[in-house]
Amino acid sequence: MNKNIVIGGAWPYANYSLHLGHLAGLISGDVLARYHRIIGDNVLYVSGSDCHGTPITERAKKEGKTPEEIAEHYHEEFIKTFNLINFSYDVYSKTTTEYHSKKTQEIFKKLYDNGYIYEKLEPQAYCEKCNKFLQDREIQIKCPKCGAETKADQCDNCGHTPSVEELKGGICRECGSITIEKENKNLYFALSKFQNQIQANTDKNKNFWRINAQNETMKYLNQGLLDRAVTRDLDWGVDIPLPGYENKKMYVWIEAVLGYITDVMRYCEEHNMNYEDFLIEGHNNKMYMCHGKDNIVFHSVILNGLLLGLEENYHLVDTIVSTEYLNINDEKISKSKGNGITTLEMLEKYNSDSLRFHFISNGPEKKDTNFTLADFERTHNNEILNKFGNLVNRTLKFKGLEEVPNGVIDENVDKEIEKTYKEVAQLIESLEFRSAIEKVMNLVEFGNKYYDEKQPWIQKKEDIEGFNNTIYNCTNIIANLSNLFEPFMPASCIQIRKYLSLGDKKWEKIHATPGVKLDNIEPLFTRI
Repeated sequence: MNKNIVIGGAWPYANYSLHLGHLAGLISGDVLARYHRIIGDNVLYVSGSDCHGTPITERAKKEGKTPEEIAEHYHEEFIKTFNLINFSYDVYSKTTTEYHSKKTQEIFKKLYDNGYIYEKLEPQAYCEKCNKFLQDREIQIKCPKCGAETKADQCDNCGHTPSVEELKGGICRECGSITIEKENKNLYFALSKFQNQIQANTDKNKNFWRINAQNETMKYLNQGLLDRAVTRDLDWGVDIPLPGYENKKMYVWIEAVLGYITDVMRYCEEHNMNYEDFLIEGHNNKMYMCHGKDNIVFHSVILNGLLLGLEENYHLVDTIVSTEYLNINDEKISKSKGNGITTLEMLEKYNSDSLRFHFISNGPEKKDTNFTLADFERTHNNEILNKFGNLVNRTLKFKGLEEVPNGVIDENVDKEIEKTYKEVAQLIESLEFRSAIEKVMNLVEFGNKYYDEKQPWIQKKEDIEGFNNTIYNCTNIIANLSNLFEPFMPASCIQIRKYLSLGDKKWEKIHATPGVKLDNIEPLFTRI
């Protein structure tokens, strides 16, 4: 029975270009979406741009623009980037759409009506000159841990997150005044009430997660879940659907994380489908969340808490696909240092499939990894071009070959192809993408070895039947690579299917059709 699968890619924050670390954290979502579609599952792969919050308003002030202009600029850039890297989102939206605002307000109201959102009075930093409550990142303090001058949300130098007590006497970053404490009214989400249910969901699924997701989630559960503020004193964001909160907006973490749900609802409405098939328990569901390790708790704990609070039997997130960090030239990527190579820059210079291959086979799947242009160029030239590109080129562009020859299937070749399908499927479903792409590359190497051993350049002159068999079997390997590489290198697979007049993608062994004309065959890759 086919599964109903939701795959969520983390929502990038629309105040900065997507660097290669974002690509490394998000590529797994597209691998999973393409794989599950080709095996016949019903897939909704969703994401969007996170367009609200203080960093965007800060950037807008600095550039003399509106927050909407900043968010829209980066949203459009994200769409361009994801299209060029061939991410196959079913929905890529943004948190500023009317649909998202309306649906998150409905969900917020439901959580409030169910008794999981409550009012709380608490002291908060206030600037008397600006006449407003300040968010942590709007306050400048001296870090109590290392002494550096920093924004109060997190120390830029040592990473320390200051406590409320440590914010006292901070300076308003906008006007330079010393802040005071003043009592403020906010709404809180009672996350602590779902400790046992979230613990049960984690225990049931964590063995399928990567170690970083297991450890980070258990850290929060072992400490005991804390209730979280869901309102902020902002003028840019989703309105609170309750009287008395007209001057506040929904905290960005709650409305952005609900974007996965609003995306699925919107897609289903627009395509005459029932969203319950994907979101409500009991419909053979599966839910993957794909992101970097700094986003783990938002998906393993907070999103599940919100879904539980709706009391409508929502299917909880069961699979966390969390990467480690990507460094560039041995340095941590930092906006302040400006050392992050943007994905768009790379895509404007290099082949998208090569970039995808490199970040799947050399990315931070289980440990922090380092990216250099020299390493990337080696991957492209030595692995992709010399092995995969070479097998396709020398088989389909063999001098004097005009069509796919009629040959006899070699049993060993057939068995190797069958074995590869089984092993790659198992590895993808175990979230072992690096090993999965290696297995496909092993089939490429098998094909090149087979070609070299058979020596078709000699067979062409001395044994035409043997030559036809060799080229036919190598063509069969290439035809199957167009399926096996589909989750990883989709643009090359389209080219192969076009060259060999292949039908729909399948996750099963196929045979090339003898007689297909081999004209206009161009190399899949060129040397860097």
